[in-house]
Amino acid sequence: MTIFSAGTLVSARGRDWVVLPESAADMLVLRPLGGADDDIAAVFPAFEPVKSAEFAPPTPADLGDAYAAGLLRSALRIGFRSGAGPFRSLAGIAVEPRAYQLVPLLMALRQRTVRMLISDDVGIGKTVEAGLIASEMLAQGSASKLAVLCSPALAEQWQAELRTKFGIDAELVLASTVSRLERGLDLGQSLFDKHPHVIVSMDFIKSTRHRDDFVRHCPDLVIVDEAHTCVATDDNTSAQNQLRYELLQRVAADPERHLLLVTATPHSGKESAFRNLLGLVRPELANVDLGSEAGRRMLAQHFVHRKRADVRQYLTKDDGLADDSLAEETAFPSDRHFKDETYKLSPAYRALLDDAIAYASERVTAADTRGRREARIAWWSAIALLRSLVSSPRAAAQTLRTRSATAAAGTAEEADRLGAPLTSDFSDVDALEGLDAAPGADIGAVEVDAGARLAALAGRAAELEGPAGDAKLAALIKHLKNLLKEGYHPIVFCRYIPTAEYVAEHLEGALGKKTVVRAVTGTLSPQQRIQRIEDLATDAGDDPAARRVLIATDCLSEGVNLQHHFDAIVHYDLAWNPTRHDQREGRVDRYGQKRDVVRVITLWGSDNGIDGKVLEVLITKHRQIRKDLGISVSVPDAASAGVTDAIVQWLLLRDRDGEQGSLFDADEYRAIDKKAAALESQWQSAAEREKTSRSRFAQHTIRPDEVAKEVAAIRDTLGRAAEIRDFVRRSLRALEGVLRDEPGRSGDFTADMSGTPAGLRDALAPVLGGEVDFGRPVPFKTTAAVGRGEAALVRTDPAVVALAGYVLNAALDDQVRGARPARRCGVIRTQAVDSRTTLLLVRYRFHLTLPSRTGVRQLVAEDARLLSFVGAPANATWLPTEESLRLLDVTADENTDPGFGERTMSRILDALPEVTDHLETYGEELAAELLASHRRVRSAAGEIVRGLTVTVQKPADILGAYVYLPASSTPAPLAAGGNV
Repeated sequence: MTIFSAGTLVSARGRDWVVLPESAADMLVLRPLGGADDDIAAVFPAFEPVKSAEFAPPTPADLGDAYAAGLLRSALRIGFRSGAGPFRSLAGIAVEPRAYQLVPLLMALRQRTVRMLISDDVGIGKTVEAGLIASEMLAQGSASKLAVLCSPALAEQWQAELRTKFGIDAELVLASTVSRLERGLDLGQSLFDKHPHVIVSMDFIKSTRHRDDFVRHCPDLVIVDEAHTCVATDDNTSAQNQLRYELLQRVAADPERHLLLVTATPHSGKESAFRNLLGLVRPELANVDLGSEAGRRMLAQHFVHRKRADVRQYLTKDDGLADDSLAEETAFPSDRHFKDETYKLSPAYRALLDDAIAYASERVTAADTRGRREARIAWWSAIALLRSLVSSPRAAAQTLRTRSATAAAGTAEEADRLGAPLTSDFSDVDALEGLDAAPGADIGAVEVDAGARLAALAGRAAELEGPAGDAKLAALIKHLKNLLKEGYHPIVFCRYIPTAEYVAEHLEGALGKKTVVRAVTGTLSPQQRIQRIEDLATDAGDDPAARRVLIATDCLSEGVNLQHHFDAIVHYDLAWNPTRHDQREGRVDRYGQKRDVVRVITLWGSDNGIDGKVLEVLITKHRQIRKDLGISVSVPDAASAGVTDAIVQWLLLRDRDGEQGSLFDADEYRAIDKKAAALESQWQSAAEREKTSRSRFAQHTIRPDEVAKEVAAIRDTLGRAAEIRDFVRRSLRALEGVLRDEPGRSGDFTADMSGTPAGLRDALAPVLGGEVDFGRPVPFKTTAAVGRGEAALVRTDPAVVALAGYVLNAALDDQVRGARPARRCGVIRTQAVDSRTTLLLVRYRFHLTLPSRTGVRQLVAEDARLLSFVGAPANATWLPTEESLRLLDVTADENTDPGFGERTMSRILDALPEVTDHLETYGEELAAELLASHRRVRSAAGEIVRGLTVTVQKPADILGAYVYLPASSTPAPLAAGGNV
């Protein structure tokens, strides 16, 4: 029996295969030549014929045009799923990472057990950075299972990101899905054993029963999103935060478990919370002196903390590189344009507010004489009433008719616990789910007329609905019309569900026939929210005159990416914590936003007694700190609550007939200024600490020149996204597809496949829904997230893979009928060369020995390279790689006689054995470069570097040979020298 070694070519089942290292003498594990891991098969030589195969040389008569070489190269590279470089997963993901997003991955691969705190600024792409690490560790075998812990509102978004961008199918483990999942378990089986990859609701898993099961069967790789909500602080830690923190402590206790903590706000001004986060990553970091050089070095191994200015321009000469050849500019919006617009209450609304304040003041005063519990209940009820009145007439009416949640409190402390989340906007509130409901103001007062007074106030509020009685709504309509006229698509954020529904109802039809208005609130599930936003975009369509307006509560202010559909924010209701404003604005001010400047309009009432001071003390100060530092610094919650409490107290105690302007100088009002001064002092201290932290903990572990080496290697092997788009367009046109660009969508197009070869339609039918034969245009989109029957212009999309496979197979088989866009030979006359130049497309195979903590893996990987020379093969002058790449863009300036072309090609092919030594030497150089690249990436983990080997399989395969001859007119030389 013939013994086939790993890496050799064999022929079986009518096709050629590569023998993989897992093979044995009696069973061969084979991957199709140029195929993916999904196509791997086992073949038993004793039962079916297997013979050695040699790669056939090109046929001189099978000549292609000037684009043939580039299309063949692209088709080959798209098929690669086992690149030879140190990043095993990049060939199989549907996202082209920015160069700066590789930094956390490089840091992770230098650790035996990966422990990272990824704290890049909002909108930089922390999800992609975490996904890159996860997909690479799973591909390398360093991890076998994955769990993502996140809020239930973000679970489906995480699932979609992992599936569409990284090819990781994860099961949702939520309160709404767990019963279904558990019904499918065997007796005694944990769902975390049955499903290797899971997205888990943090609020669900922290319960005792599920928490214990999760810890016992916890995957070896865990990602924690919004990790700042999962740590306890030394003061006033909520019970929910404490439960989450205890769960993470148990997860982190296993020293072999990989843990990625993701948050844009690692300490939110609280040093103890920051230290607790660091302690989860590495226990020593909880107490180490971060002011010392040793402490900073320890932290730098695990901590990524960058703002946009750090990565907007990356891999430039300013980063210490020799030139800007690898420079990358990331198109974040350059600024936010803030405009504060004021309104004054109508007389009737003013009277309603005054009467409501008088009622609330009476209730608070009376409750003070009955004990602390009653006083706190009355206090939270008063705040709820004031905030809802300032929000909208409908929110006010519902609040006045609804019983306060605090009325059921048994103690003052319980009243605070129930009332604060519903009426305040603290940055460390457990979750935004359910907090957009209108709070109640009815506390079951003992006065016989209390119910009647509340009902009367509610009736008056209801009568004020509409722009005639509600000056705030009228102001919104005015400012929205201006935004829409300038071409913007705004999101209007409201505090309460009734307000959002009220605003949406009155905006419908008020903004023009081509404006589509929709509301998204906490009444919808997370999946329904995303679907409604997509429906809004679909309903607006592609008409350039159409406008989209989304009315939303803060259920959308965290985690959801809205930059592709919207580019302006209107704060209809002021949040009492400016961090919430920053979160809202961050939904559109992030990577992928096409606008250079995002518009932000803040509506505030000049005469309601609340908005003016909140805007001055909190919102404006926050903007200034963000402008000075380039990042947001969370407001100290306790100090900000002191300010808002002082404002409410002043409103309740002031003379109800007083004018706000004169009251700014009143003695009672000076207490607000004192609280504001204390807040500013604490806030400024927090800002200075954050500024020092950013400088002290800046990412210096991975130098830009190290990233540059890996970026260059990745691009050499896998290409860029633009190459994929060009390949698909050119191939489909050459195969008689009819392409039409989508108006208003840069890069998107549709393709009618009905005229393409039957073989291509057969390959596309399973992945596009089987409708390609009926003339239905297939949408090709630049985004990785596409629906059924659509294709994404990314290397891993099944339709793109099928197209590349067809183009490659058609090029390798000259008996294929119909159009063949790529050919293995070509003779091109062009002004781009002044001497005969030959371009070779060469495929190399490499044997890799990759040690990891789970054992040693033997792999066979492929790579495709372009090599070119001037003159005859026997005395070739080899050109630099850059010159070879330039030949792919060369166009033919004269026709070539077919007979002459075939004779020229025959002479070159007959002489190609003369270049075998050079090709083998070049392959050995590639193997040495790959080995050095693997060593660089793992340089800090000596035990994983030892045993690492890369060797090249000989001989290399010459897939294509293309001859470029000077045209008769004056040339623009590509390279000098050589023999004709």
